[in-house]
Amino acid sequence: MEELHSETPKTEPEPLSKIIGLTGGIGSGKTTVAQFIEEFGFPVYYSDDRAKTIVNDNEDLKIKIKELLGNEAYDENGFYDRKYVAEKVFNNKDLLHKLNEIIHPAVRIDFEEWVKKQTKYLVFKETALLFELKLNLQCYKSILVTAEDNIRIKRVMDRDGKTYREVESIMEKQMPEKDKIKLADCVIYNNTNLDDLKEQTEKIIFEIE
Repeated sequence: MEELHSETPKTEPEPLSKIIGLTGGIGSGKTTVAQFIEEFGFPVYYSDDRAKTIVNDNEDLKIKIKELLGNEAYDENGFYDRKYVAEKVFNNKDLLHKLNEIIHPAVRIDFEEWVKKQTKYLVFKETALLFELKLNLQCYKSILVTAEDNIRIKRVMDRDGKTYREVESIMEKQMPEKDKIKLADCVIYNNTNLDDLKEQTEKIIFEIE
């Protein structure tokens, strides 16, 4: 009688996580949507928050940023002076572009390392400049959170204590919403309440295949 030899089944490699880009202009509710996504069990990489950490921790970046913007880009304690930097680049597109060319490659590397540690089939990259930097081309899908301009302005005024004109000035420097909507794979309209926002978020992320 022949012996039965059981072969160890070949295991297929685990599929890589699909990267979903999440973006939205100031006052859109992008961060709230990101928090909902985490509640649903998916990891979110907060690009802007990580950038704040990286500019303080990466010595090579510090040197390059000081060369570009001056030693005042860092305060007396050696921390990145966001207010000073924002004032320097706010009305200077060329300077802002050069600053982005320094910071964003470091954030990209940090993100790639983060993705390797994730186990979920979807991972989300939250970033304000998804379309401006063409980062959506590196994503499986893109989600835009948007809202009517007057609603966004009021939210930021209430949240940050800024004037109507200050918020309007910031929005004018961002890519127009109509252009973002054309580029986005999915759009979440945040014009009503949190329950509706959460419902839209859940519907969109669980329909991604």
